[in-house]
Amino acid sequence: MFQQPNDFKQESDALYSLLKDKSDAELATVTQFKGWTIENVIGHLHAWNNAADMSLQGGEDFTNYINTALPAIQKGGMRGFEDQWLDGLKGRELLQAWRSFYVEMSDRFSSEDPKKRVQWAGPDMSVRSSITARLMETWAHGQEVYDTLGVVRQDEDRIKNIAVLGVNTFGWTFKTHSKPVPDDVPYIRLTAPSGEIWEWNDKSDINFVEGSATEFCQVVTQARNIGDTGLKVSGDTATQWMAIAQCFAGPPSIPPASGTRKTAQ
Repeated sequence: MFQQPNDFKQESDALYSLLKDKSDAELATVTQFKGWTIENVIGHLHAWNNAADMSLQGGEDFTNYINTALPAIQKGGMRGFEDQWLDGLKGRELLQAWRSFYVEMSDRFSSEDPKKRVQWAGPDMSVRSSITARLMETWAHGQEVYDTLGVVRQDEDRIKNIAVLGVNTFGWTFKTHSKPVPDDVPYIRLTAPSGEIWEWNDKSDINFVEGSATEFCQVVTQARNIGDTGLKVSGDTATQWMAIAQCFAGPPSIPPASGTRKTAQ
């Protein structure tokens, strides 16, 4: 067994606990993210959890899923495909289906070799990377749910998985925005939820990002604008990176405007 499947399950459990007593009407509440409802968030997580699980198990199911998804997304957008795939599943019924599936899925990932290669819509990846991506998506999209419900999430140190993704996608961020990748990779010094200090790259007092690990993860997943955090950013390279940081795959995405993503009062 390796740690990431359990981290994914715990993060999913935390989000489920927030929502388990919500009514269908409450799950239809619109979030601050692109007009998605809470229900849309759960449907998105459920659809792509299923895709990751199909990829883990191999065979033609994943290939068929992607061959259906990509044209549908190009034609009607991500939400259009997901609504089609969910086929009317919504509200509390969707919430329970998502929960039942992620519990079983985390067990299946736990029993696999973390170095095994699996397919994805882009390049193949390891089993460990696949479930870490699902953890990141759950945490990142969970943020709009917490924000909408006016709840400040109490993070745990499992978000280190997301911080590592953020650090490792420094070069990817510049490439996906068609910018040259700087040679001077910033020093990262973050304070974990537990108070532990996490550090990456060579120490520097002129080119660095320092502060809350939670806020760093919010920026690299584009759940917050860098200006809405208390992160200390120094140096041209670190400043450029934090303005466009993107730890997820896909085309270049623009971070939210300052003040548009926050905990509701």
